[in-house]
Amino acid sequence: MDLVVAKPEGLYCPPGNFYIDPWRPVDLAVITHGHGDHARTGSSHYLAAAAGEGILRKRLGADINLTALQYGESINHHGVKVSLHPAGHVLGSAQVRLEYKGEVWVASGDYKIEDDGTCAPFESVPCHTYITESTFGLPIYQWRPQAEIFADINQWWQSNADNNRTSVLFCYAFGKAQRLLSGLNPTIGPILVHGAVEPLNRVYREAGVALPHTQYVSEMTDTTQIRKSIVLAPPSAQGTSWMKRFGDYSDAFASGWMQLRGTRRRRGVDRGFIMSDHADWPGLQSAITATGAERVFVTHGQVNVMVRWLREQGLDAQGFSTEYGEEAAEAETDIQVDAASNDEAHI
Repeated sequence: MDLVVAKPEGLYCPPGNFYIDPWRPVDLAVITHGHGDHARTGSSHYLAAAAGEGILRKRLGADINLTALQYGESINHHGVKVSLHPAGHVLGSAQVRLEYKGEVWVASGDYKIEDDGTCAPFESVPCHTYITESTFGLPIYQWRPQAEIFADINQWWQSNADNNRTSVLFCYAFGKAQRLLSGLNPTIGPILVHGAVEPLNRVYREAGVALPHTQYVSEMTDTTQIRKSIVLAPPSAQGTSWMKRFGDYSDAFASGWMQLRGTRRRRGVDRGFIMSDHADWPGLQSAITATGAERVFVTHGQVNVMVRWLREQGLDAQGFSTEYGEEAAEAETDIQVDAASNDEAHI
């Protein structure tokens, strides 16, 4: 028996009678992380990693029926042993390990290999069958060490500050913004954030993640310092009236998609910083190999390319059709969070 199959509601575990990151309401949803394309409203019960509880309650509602597991802690549900293990993607992200009658499957959710210091680092989980994402599953995607990227970002900010020009850095509000904050040099100037970002910063801080001081632009008593500042804002803020307060600013976008020059042109920004919270091509290869799995299912992204490579390695590989797609979902979530935030979120 397959421990996970694709159904209209999402990835389903038949013996356990639950779903993993369902895209429609179900009775029991096991959630890998809080991004909007993986954690959706309406399910009766949720199971997720304890580290992500604050994020899920912020995004899905404080009163959701949620069971939170520590990483590595297991429960038995209808004979299926379920445990959650760090995925290294964002705060609270988890891989789902399922064990039933001696068979072990792992659903990766979204993951990255490099430890960024803002969430528990990726843990390799041995299994017979691995369900992997493949968002950046092409050889073109090979990430530089994040320390080098932070050096570039801080240099760009410093250059703008020296010329009294505000630096605006577009990034997804959950995960990417906090990762960027962790690498900014606060001695350059003030760090300002959009209303969609700060509530999530608070959740990270409450979880014990060290982030530099951030503030809204309206809180600055010395407005001359705005031109020395860096502003973190969601992509949905680009080109809106909210941006007018920064005058002649320089803007940039931080995303793995910045690897493609066409994407940088479409975004219409001055700079593109290639930083992703997903594994790159070598990272995907190493993660899959380390599981020891002989059977691999590939979800969202470059499915066909990854399946072909896996088969060339002698593995039994095929694709799963899903409705995951972080970029569109995050843009929609940014707007939803904006509407619920204070006046600083006007976009």
